[in-house]
Amino acid sequence: MGARPLALLALVALAALSLSVQALPTITSWRTANGARVLFVEARELPIVDVSVLFDAAGSRDGDRPGLARLTNGLLAEGAGGLSADAIAERFAALGANFATASQRDMASAELRTLSDAPTLEAALELAANVVTRPDFAADAFERVRAQMLVALRQVEQSPDDRVEREFFRALYGGHPYASPPEGTVEGLRGLTREEVRAFHARHYVGRNAVVSIVGDLDRAGAERLAERLVGGLPAGEPPPPLPSAGRIGEARTLRVDHPSSQTHVRLGDATVTRADPDYFALYVGNHALGGSGLVSLLAEEVREKRGLSYSVYSAIAPMRVPGPFLIGLQTRNEQAGEALSVALGTLRRFIAEGPTEDELDAARRNITGGFALRVDSNKKVLGQIASIGFYGLPLDYLATFTDRVRAVTREAVRDAFRRHVDPDRMLTVLVGKPGEAAQGAAAGAP
Repeated sequence: MGARPLALLALVALAALSLSVQALPTITSWRTANGARVLFVEARELPIVDVSVLFDAAGSRDGDRPGLARLTNGLLAEGAGGLSADAIAERFAALGANFATASQRDMASAELRTLSDAPTLEAALELAANVVTRPDFAADAFERVRAQMLVALRQVEQSPDDRVEREFFRALYGGHPYASPPEGTVEGLRGLTREEVRAFHARHYVGRNAVVSIVGDLDRAGAERLAERLVGGLPAGEPPPPLPSAGRIGEARTLRVDHPSSQTHVRLGDATVTRADPDYFALYVGNHALGGSGLVSLLAEEVREKRGLSYSVYSAIAPMRVPGPFLIGLQTRNEQAGEALSVALGTLRRFIAEGPTEDELDAARRNITGGFALRVDSNKKVLGQIASIGFYGLPLDYLATFTDRVRAVTREAVRDAFRRHVDPDRMLTVLVGKPGEAAQGAAAGAP
């Protein structure tokens, strides 16, 4: 490793310390000439610039070609502007810059971290712009990345935790785009062509479908030049149409998937809210008390501590562009699956009926607000926060008002939100393993 990468690593190690003593970042926003939305936070303490570009170009846009979005995204850095994948990687490494891409259900991303001195920044931006705007999609790269994705699919099939996640989304969302696994299917991947990848990139990797987030050692004028340099080569295009709404399942359903494992992996839940829903904070704070705060949550107390039924049990609110799921997850020995599921459902029912106690709610609020500084204590974390703000259309003062909104949540608000959005008698339950017949009765609502 050269001197420049070592210097970058040393600076990154100081980022948490430098930002931890600052006030919350001020976010400014504008649009590039081709319509990309930009969010910028100036952070002069370190000579580093972090950039992300998010596109509404992930698994939810696959249509009937599962895996297309992830394959397209994975090919970006596998050859662009006439440079091979090795040449791209070597040039980023020589600059001490880090570049990565990813594609999930809602969003596809490209991220760059580089030193901010003008020669390094310009060279890194030129390289990243080529990758984002001018990918080659060469035949050999296409076959190589597709083969890697097929290997990853085989690993998913061997992992009960991956399988339960996959089957939960497939069963919960049915014919909705969220049901399609972002990693694709064997049949789907084998049927994809380079022409489809090129067309997907041309349709979705466009200015009006991009959110650029910048945090680092720049002023506003420099950030404006950076954004234009990075995505200005994209056509303006148009964003894809809004995703269809996702309704709740309406009745209790149980899906059992046989898997050769000693433990049963469980997910139960239903679609709940979007990221911008006015009930989000009440659900978020309430869920922290229920099962989102690790070993001190109610679910952990009832399922793990009192009965020893599961090493890991949790609940989560996962809002997305359309209602994402509220879910409970746990894993337990096959012969205990029925009892563990019954206890988890019973705990949820009591929580919905009674809500958290004042002490439980106060502990949740203090834990969330006390830990908030850790969510913005580095450039990288601030980048993730403002990228989500931009992608989900949240207000620019979201970070500044976050702790006040958490403190404002009351017991009545939690109880009301959970009663309207979470119905334990109308939830999807997915069990992967060999849980036995007892688990089916528990999932159907047996005491």
